[in-house]
Amino acid sequence: MALHGRGVFAAISPWNFPLAIFTGQVAGALGAGNAVVAKPAEQTPLTGAAAVRLLHQAGVPSDVLHLLPGPGEVVGAALVADPRVDGVVFTGGTDTGKAIAKALAMRPGPIPQLIAETGGLNAMIVDSSALPEQVADDVLRSAFDSAGQRCSALRVLFLQSDIADPVIEMLIGAARELTLGDPLDFATDIGPVIDSEAKAALEAHKERMRAEAKVLFDPPTDPALRHGRFVAPAIFEIPEIGVLKREVFGPILHVVRFDGNRLGEVCEAINATGYGLTLGLHSRIKATADFVAARVRVGNFYVNRNQIGAVVGVQPFGGEGLSGTGPKAGGPHYLEAFAVERVRTTNLTASGGNASLLAAGGDDS
Repeated sequence: MALHGRGVFAAISPWNFPLAIFTGQVAGALGAGNAVVAKPAEQTPLTGAAAVRLLHQAGVPSDVLHLLPGPGEVVGAALVADPRVDGVVFTGGTDTGKAIAKALAMRPGPIPQLIAETGGLNAMIVDSSALPEQVADDVLRSAFDSAGQRCSALRVLFLQSDIADPVIEMLIGAARELTLGDPLDFATDIGPVIDSEAKAALEAHKERMRAEAKVLFDPPTDPALRHGRFVAPAIFEIPEIGVLKREVFGPILHVVRFDGNRLGEVCEAINATGYGLTLGLHSRIKATADFVAARVRVGNFYVNRNQIGAVVGVQPFGGEGLSGTGPKAGGPHYLEAFAVERVRTTNLTASGGNASLLAAGGDDS
């Protein structure tokens, strides 16, 4: 068996990791023997341009790696529709991922490869054996670091009813200490969201939660920050995860209480969302971790730690279901997805036992 490049890959990357994901996609496609047309997110074209410039300076031929910035609905759509593109590697929203898959399927000719990592309605389960102080620290980091603008960020916290009130009190107290402001200031804990459109969508979701959910923490934005794209962190209590129909990509945490004897139902509810990117669990009972791991269909499962910041090569990252196609970025199977397998088999009896045929072809007979 031999692996060969597919041809030309379109690499369509997001704005929230404008260098890491961009270069990971490009390197994966190049490493498997493909030419690459790289389209960075329209919000972060300069980062993509700087990365491509450095790659060219490092020796990647300019006719093998091309930069094509622009709006997704114009440039991205043209790339996906172009019959010269043999594969697409994409990280971004689930709706966009579905649109790309549909467009590729509608193309005449060969079926192109799609490698996609999409959204997540990520949950964390906390049972009564958990350490509250560690829970508070990991929940706030998972939900509010990077202003909640990570694919892996915590969106729904399941708290066992026995400990819900004191843990919520601790979370609110800790959240009050967070500083919203300029990310270049070392005193800042939460910076702005990416653009005005994102801010408007998050504020609209807050309005909905104020009307439909129990408000646990929803501070006003400092008047000095109202000119920018700042969204204050908020915590709302909802009756079930099904209240949320799609990913909420920002610093908003939702809390659901559950009875200790209904852990199986919690797992079923998480699976019912269709997303399967990250899941957290805080429990000092190994049997509980085994129970959850066996039931929830999720790409990355984090026990007694935060659920952001997967380490490439150590914790390969990626989801399933509505959260992506796999294989995981940073994992042992990632490069193979950019290639095609070709197998050559020779009948040595008919070939007169010519050993040179084996040496030439990598025969598996």
